[in-house]
Formats: sequence, structure tokens, C-alpha cells
Amino acid sequence: MSTATRLRPPFRTTIGLALAAATVALLTGACSTQQATCGGDEYPVLSVGAPGNACVSHDEEPPKGYARYPEGKVPQHEGDTWSTYWSTRTLDENGRTIELPDEN
Repeated sequence: MSTATRLRPPFRTTIGLALAAATVALLTGACSTQQATCGGDEYPVLSVGAPGNACVSHDEEPPKGYARYPEGKVPQHEGDTWSTYWSTRTLDENGRTIELPDEN
């Protein structure tokens, strides 16, 4: 038996483990690359009748001209489903969802 033959199985195992670890790191790290809409002690609010949003401390009510997002339609990360949805909509003064006018 040659020396190369004896070294091959552990070398393959090491490469396999390294690739598995790299895959796990990439898959778990992908979630953390998304930018959160607000910090951990804040919640997002939507501008009423106009484009825009803000973040408000959990112990405060939305400022004048802002409202909480409707339940179940709150964006969590930039570019998620609700963030995209609200980029073309807002709430009117009665809390109804309305389309934003085109910027053109």
C-alpha cells in the first residue's frame, strides 16, 4: 500500500467537512444580510396620505401624520413582500389602503 493511498480518505473527509461547513455558513448567514425595517426596540409606521415610513419606539404612539401598518401587513425587512407592497400604497385618513400617484 502506498503512502498516497493511506492519505486519501482522511483528505477527502476533511474537504467534505470544509465544504459542508461553508455551505452551512452561507445558508445561515444569508438571513442576516437582510436589512431590518426598524431596530429591535422599534416598530414601523406608515405616512398617511403620502409616501414614506418611520420607526417609532415600542412605548410610543405614531406621531401625527403616521399610522401603524394594518395587522398582518407589516414589513419586517427591506425588500420583503410587505415592503414592496407598501412602496406603491399608503393609508388615507380613514385607514383605507390607497394607491400612491405615479411620480412621473
